[in-house]
Amino acid sequence: MFRVLLSLAAAAMAMGLATGHAKDPDAPPCNEDAMIVFDASGSMAGNVGQGIGTTIPRIDEARHALAEVLPNATKFRRVGLITYGPGPYQQCNVHLDLEPTENAADPIMRVVNALTPAGRTPLVSAVRQAAEVLDYRNKPALIVVLTDGEETCGGAPCDIGKELHAAAKQLTIHVIGYRVKDFSWTGEQSILGVRCLAEENGGLYLPAESREELVEALDKTLGCPMGTQRASPRKVASRSNSYLEVIRPASRDARRRPAH
Repeated sequence: MFRVLLSLAAAAMAMGLATGHAKDPDAPPCNEDAMIVFDASGSMAGNVGQGIGTTIPRIDEARHALAEVLPNATKFRRVGLITYGPGPYQQCNVHLDLEPTENAADPIMRVVNALTPAGRTPLVSAVRQAAEVLDYRNKPALIVVLTDGEETCGGAPCDIGKELHAAAKQLTIHVIGYRVKDFSWTGEQSILGVRCLAEENGGLYLPAESREELVEALDKTLGCPMGTQRASPRKVASRSNSYLEVIRPASRDARRRPAH
């Protein structure tokens, strides 16, 4: 009898441990493929200081941030790359550089390090192509858009956001706005358009004003599991002169299609 009781106690303890280590049912599964939609338009060749005596191009800061985040993020999901706006000058170019691939950090960085930013900003075309590559109508998918400005090639980010959401099985689009604070844009669509693109697809719009904040934004959106707290809007002030604002999208429950 003692042995039977001891065995039952051991079994109960094992079950308790298993329950304690069970995966949080609310944790993101992190098994969907992802596409990075990377801004290589002419504005990314501009200096990060915007006339404050610095010679560091914006694209260099973005390269450094990606190089820091990708090695860990690509361990857990397949990641691909689309670039929009690379040379020649003033063209609306979109390049599919890599379909979702395992351990994609090195091939992505080879492409990003070789970019020459010179063209315009066909952000909508790039996002649409990324969604198609991900087979978004039939599979869960994630798109992370990095941009330092708005669409300048005739597209409407909010409209494509609604269109993709309506056709998607389960699509999330996050948008990282790099150094867009207090900048007067003169393009065809305001920066509010890309914020709407994220909101329409259950994603976050994250402004980043420094390399450190860019790393944090990329890690929140591309990393696994995503560490964003969606309970309420918040602002993380890690340094006195910089910010990383997490803008929570409005609830989409009322507009999402019922599951079949």
